[in-house]
Amino acid sequence: MTETFYDVLRRQGISRRSFLKFCSLTAASLGLGPEFAPTMAHALETKPRTPVLWLHGLECTCCSEAFIRSAHPLASDVILSMISLDYDDTIMAAAGHQAEAIVEEVVAKYKGNYLLAVEGNPPLNADGMYCIIGGKPFLDQLRFAAKDCKAIISWGSCASWGCVQAARPNPTQAVPVHKVIRDKPIIKVPGCPPIPEVMTAVVTYMATFDKIPELDRQGRPKMFYSQRIHDKCYRRPHFDAGQFVEAWDDDGARRGYCLYKMGCKGPTTYNACSTTRWMGGLSFPIQSGHGCIGCSEDGFWDNGSFYNRLSDIHQFGIESNADKVGATAAGVVGAAVAAHAAVSAIKRARQNGGNE
Repeated sequence: MTETFYDVLRRQGISRRSFLKFCSLTAASLGLGPEFAPTMAHALETKPRTPVLWLHGLECTCCSEAFIRSAHPLASDVILSMISLDYDDTIMAAAGHQAEAIVEEVVAKYKGNYLLAVEGNPPLNADGMYCIIGGKPFLDQLRFAAKDCKAIISWGSCASWGCVQAARPNPTQAVPVHKVIRDKPIIKVPGCPPIPEVMTAVVTYMATFDKIPELDRQGRPKMFYSQRIHDKCYRRPHFDAGQFVEAWDDDGARRGYCLYKMGCKGPTTYNACSTTRWMGGLSFPIQSGHGCIGCSEDGFWDNGSFYNRLSDIHQFGIESNADKVGATAAGVVGAAVAAHAAVSAIKRARQNGGNE
């Protein structure tokens, strides 16, 4: 019998009070209300830990690097306590035939009850020979591990969309996971890499409630991908006011103006960067002075230069776009200044006339 999360914590000497505090904080990180803390506590006390196979195809391991830097919940809590991470060739101690045998063991022992996490994507060209794992094409390993899993998590833009490997001309014919596996529920967690807390939160939700989170039409968890970065960006007031950075390190850049004209893709990118942020909520690319490159969106590598502005972002009525609003705002300000000067001149003239 697989241990529950609470069994593991008790064995480690964690108090009941600390366990309940963990449940409350984790519920908050998932965007759930405090009333869900008891539900989470009950689930973690009674449900056995979920076996997980984490496979690696064509990728750079940035998703794993992001995952292990999660601040809450800590990746160590997720890996060692909440789930049973039985296979991950990046961080596991086993190697060679011993490691590959684990995949077969989990598939056989937990048929229909394990999660499959995939980082990277499978190449189809040359029968999958562009990515070899354990002496066999990754394509074969993916199909074998997927056939009896409960659900698949596609980590990052590589597994979700194809990313740089699938960018034109795509000589290896790399494809996202859902192009190969079509008969399993797939949760896409895109980003290059995804936000660490988003990754651990998705795993926590699935391990706790034994179901996949609500997804948008592209298969992404709504709790993190339902709003554009632009919608909650702290520079949004500057966009609405027509105040833009026009050149790197200009006065607008020093004042923290909107980076739209420098190519920022925040208005068309759905992710939690502007709310959850990175490094424990410390910052995100726009806060550091660089525009969003849209790394969580499908085909972002093939959408032209990261520094070309979006050409038609309508925010101010059907006939106005972001390129026009700056000039309009400047014209309104100029007209207001002129009107104020005219009114002031009339008042002075009247006062002078009255004094005479």
